[in-house]
Amino acid sequence: MAIKPLRIIPLGGLGEVGKNMTAIEYGENILLIDSGIMFPENDMLGIDYIIPDFNYLLDKKNLVRGLIITHGHEDHTGAITHVMQEINTTVYATRLTRGLVENKLKRAGMLQDVSMITINAGDKVNIGPFEVEFFHVAHSIPDGVGLGITTPAGLIVHSGDFKFDYTPIDGWPTDLAKLAEFGGRGVLALLADSTNADRPGWTPSERVIDSAFDQVFLKAKGRILIGTFASLISRMAQVAEAAERHDRKMAFVGTSMVENARIARELGYLDIPDSLIVPLEATFKMKPEKVVLMCTGTQGEPSSILGRLSRGDNRQFDLQPDDTVVLSSHPIPGNEEMVHRTINRLIQRGADVIYDAIAPVHVSGHASQQEMRLLHQLVNPEYFIPVHGEIRHLKMHAALAVESGIPADHIAVVENGMPVEFRNGKMSIGERIPGGYIFVDGSGVGDVGPVVMRERESLSRDGVVVIHVVLNPDNNHAEKIEFSSKGFVFMRDAEDLFADAEEHLRELIKRTNGRESASVLEREMNRYFYSKTRRRPVVVAFIS
Repeated sequence: MAIKPLRIIPLGGLGEVGKNMTAIEYGENILLIDSGIMFPENDMLGIDYIIPDFNYLLDKKNLVRGLIITHGHEDHTGAITHVMQEINTTVYATRLTRGLVENKLKRAGMLQDVSMITINAGDKVNIGPFEVEFFHVAHSIPDGVGLGITTPAGLIVHSGDFKFDYTPIDGWPTDLAKLAEFGGRGVLALLADSTNADRPGWTPSERVIDSAFDQVFLKAKGRILIGTFASLISRMAQVAEAAERHDRKMAFVGTSMVENARIARELGYLDIPDSLIVPLEATFKMKPEKVVLMCTGTQGEPSSILGRLSRGDNRQFDLQPDDTVVLSSHPIPGNEEMVHRTINRLIQRGADVIYDAIAPVHVSGHASQQEMRLLHQLVNPEYFIPVHGEIRHLKMHAALAVESGIPADHIAVVENGMPVEFRNGKMSIGERIPGGYIFVDGSGVGDVGPVVMRERESLSRDGVVVIHVVLNPDNNHAEKIEFSSKGFVFMRDAEDLFADAEEHLRELIKRTNGRESASVLEREMNRYFYSKTRRRPVVVAFIS
């Protein structure tokens, strides 16, 4: 039987941190890996989150044999409901990952419509022509897996998000033996996490956080609020251990934090005694020095618990004197400004804020350079594709691979939508397909594009002026002109400006006998306002 071309198509996660999604295509068969979201950047005004552009799959729905979720973080699971609305396929996930995904599907009213199969590290599953071997990887959430995918064209190894932590919180290190076994068989291509490709050395073990937490708990005079990702189960376990050591009670705050903790406890991935956990309301009656609250909001999200506390508009509770706030996460690239703004606001409101630059209260869940080099040596692939990272991370990871002995022409640094093809064991880059951002804004998916984003940016920068012109039906001259402005100039100071603008507009309409369209008036008034103020507000004109 002739070997058909094998195509690896990145749909998300290559060129940014987040919205990870990959399609592996052989003949009339497609295997999907992950379906994540990405948090909006500062200039993406009003956007809730971003999902991969998977339009390539929509006319190939019947070819999709399955979707594998490597672990339970949002950048790998967050788009699951959007994908499942369009593509009817079976989802494969480990027990914890499945529990977190099912909760998302349940909230969307889709749980009964999606077929799911629980897999475990060490399992081997046939999905169409793909034989998938799941191996355990240590990450900042339990039950993460990497993939060995045997195809008729060769063996593909996908690392998932990983680090070589020899003392992880769950006591289960990355399966180095399996990686070495793959290398012994012969690996056609390795796809490996590049998030920390610019960090030298080894990523510290999660265990280094324990002593940092002990120092925080010893010094804190009042409540301790620990902010982290809602899916960072290992951090929940460490906070619980510290709370028990220092005689404090623990409460989870925020819907996603509460739900994820509940699921992890029910499935046995979070071993916290019932006596240690109290409802949030109970902490209001307790001595502050006996309380630990776990919150969301370490990325500066305005609607998160820490975001609202920093502005003083959280409904359930406010910051108290002597509160200590710990940010146990690194800022996602692009979120640094929002994170720093949140830190400053928390400090202004009287909190003692501790973050990574001050104390080792967070370590990354991703491999650093030495771990990447070790992965290359163990797997020894013929070809290498760096994944999961911005372009700078992918290029740096490619350079590390060259240092590890992989020829430069056997490495494909590609972005979303650039298929990597293997024909007769030879790699090439195929014709690019769409692979951009799909914005989710409220209930709208994909209906906000670059034009709307530019309009929002313009509105946020210089405001808007709305002009209503009423024409006299007898002579087409302006009978009435009304101005309304938001975000442009303070109305009390704008009387002269708008009076002059009205006179200018009346002259224009009189000169043209009212034949100008609303769009022409908008352009003329935009030029006029710029000449007077050096600002370009969005001008909207109505003629009646």
